[in-house]
Amino acid sequence: MVKMADRVNCSKPKQRQKLGSSGFQPNKAEPVVVSGNIVKHNSRKTNATFEASSINAEMVEEQLLGSDNEDTDGHVVFICGKCKLPVGDSMSWDGSEDEQNQIRLKSVTENVKIGKESRLYEAGKESPCLVTDLFCRGCHTLLGMIYRSTPKNLDHKRFAFCFNVADIDSYMLGSASQTLAAEGPKEQLLTLEYRKTVEQELSKMKMLVISMAKRLEEIEVGIQEGFEES
Repeated sequence: MVKMADRVNCSKPKQRQKLGSSGFQPNKAEPVVVSGNIVKHNSRKTNATFEASSINAEMVEEQLLGSDNEDTDGHVVFICGKCKLPVGDSMSWDGSEDEQNQIRLKSVTENVKIGKESRLYEAGKESPCLVTDLFCRGCHTLLGMIYRSTPKNLDHKRFAFCFNVADIDSYMLGSASQTLAAEGPKEQLLTLEYRKTVEQELSKMKMLVISMAKRLEEIEVGIQEGFEES
């Protein structure tokens, strides 16, 4: 005979476990592997902003080229770190070099002076280059260089304006938010009623001054008559 407890256990439906794509019940969301790098789910996007004190080449490139779908209204102006003269903007952005901590621009302003002499510069091991220095026309600070001659692996740098991130600052257009509050009492609008009120007050003051002048004149006359009688 089957016991009552066994009947109860047999009558209970078994709970089905939801199977994942691999046939096993997933405990946690599996990370997705893309090109050998693990990308976690629910990753937060970092909103990098530019500060006038310092900039970073990787941060600049992420802010300018990080998202192709989003429209960014603010453009970045690059300025000399010492005298704050503008030397270029993000409209001529050409890329960044994290190893050298440099940014590349296709064109610059007239505030950038190109040196007359070229020198030998080693960008890396067995990568000698011929470069010309870039100076600020205002304070003569060394800002970067132009690659005149490069090996094949550095052809993308040739004839581009490369600025040292440590020697320049940046400013994003449209980032200003401070406004000057109105000071002092509120100005009264000049209306016909206000003008009429002012004219009435001036008339009262005029009558008061005239009456006081007459009273003083009478007092002076009385004083003179008293002297004559004496």
